[in-house]
Amino acid sequence: MKKENKKVALFAGALSLPFLTRDTLRKNGWEVFVVGLKNFYDPALEPDLVIRLGNGGRAARECKKRGIHKLVFVGALGHINLSDIRPDLWSVGVLLSVLKHQRGYDSMAVAFNKALEKRGYEIVAAQDLAPELTFEKPGIQTKVKPSKSDEHDIERAIQVSHTIGVEDIGASVVVDKQVVAVEAAEGTARMLDRVVEMRKNKRKSGGVFAKMTKPGQDLRIDIPAIGIDTVRAVSAAKLHGIIVNAKTCFVIDKPAVIAAANKAKIFIKAI
Repeated sequence: MKKENKKVALFAGALSLPFLTRDTLRKNGWEVFVVGLKNFYDPALEPDLVIRLGNGGRAARECKKRGIHKLVFVGALGHINLSDIRPDLWSVGVLLSVLKHQRGYDSMAVAFNKALEKRGYEIVAAQDLAPELTFEKPGIQTKVKPSKSDEHDIERAIQVSHTIGVEDIGASVVVDKQVVAVEAAEGTARMLDRVVEMRKNKRKSGGVFAKMTKPGQDLRIDIPAIGIDTVRAVSAAKLHGIIVNAKTCFVIDKPAVIAAANKAKIFIKAI
């Protein structure tokens, strides 16, 4: 039987997710070649190679030289300055393929993956290689449990999340009997900031925050994640709980997230 090639290139953006993914993959026996994306990756990561976003040809040559065919993309990119990309010829070819086939953000990710696959690379979902970085089983993950009222909010939040996901509007929603906020272009963190500001004078707590996978979302490049900052924002917004998908949503420092939620008397439910 042919031995599995345990080599993978990890393309790293910002924040802590690249560190967690790199360390977990290595623990699981993977030989990880870390590629830092200039202006985004944390220098403490000490990547094996640093490239700007438009310098994919260099990364492709390095991967080919090392016999790497599997690629993993993790970490935030934030605001991209188009003037700094300056794509090389290899990247221009990929970009043209993406522009030809993409319709909306999610289909752009799909088109990007297909373009790379045509060039001999397999884009792999980080959570498939490191499932322990997610909630692997559905159910309540905390000591704190939802009430009957919370269950109604959970049901509504899941329904709304599916609706906005189908329309490719956003991945997150806040529900407290009615829809309080829906994630737009500003992203999850800023949406929660809005809710915190909106509810700072609210005397009673209630409602839930849901970050759900969108129907058809390509999880190989668009990875949903929550962390301690999420728990803090949910607590500051006087919400009762957090809803995520099992097996797909990364949990940054899972033990600490669960401990923080228990301390704040917030439940976490994986669907």
